[in-house]
Amino acid sequence: QVQLVESGGGLVQAGGSLRLSCAASGRTFSRYHTGWFRQAPGKEREFVSVMRRSGGSEYYADSAKGRFTISRDNAKNTVYLQMNSLKPEDTAVYYCAASDSGSYIGSTTAGFYSYWGQGTQVTVSS
Repeated sequence: QVQLVESGGGLVQAGGSLRLSCAASGRTFSRYHTGWFRQAPGKEREFVSVMRRSGGSEYYADSAKGRFTISRDNAKNTVYLQMNSLKPEDTAVYYCAASDSGSYIGSTTAGFYSYWGQGTQVTVSS
């Protein structure tokens, strides 16, 4: 089992940047594919980005392409989400998730993940 704790959220003006971190503890972090999701008020949780357990093969939601970058440091048991050119519509609670699935198929869906952090609030003002 792995425990996930997000940090780095906050209030930022449109066009600004934030870097979210997700620190993992418990079992070996390199066993897990890791993803980022977000949930805005009144909306369903949606996929943002994912990266393979070994790094690479990252995918992004269309809304994140060209602005967000996922990365991970297995030595530090941490996954990051660098968010640039933020827009008010990026306002949401951002969640880190981890999966020890043997496959990468389905990794853009919430059901793929067994472990979730508590979330960190990102608010982008116009």
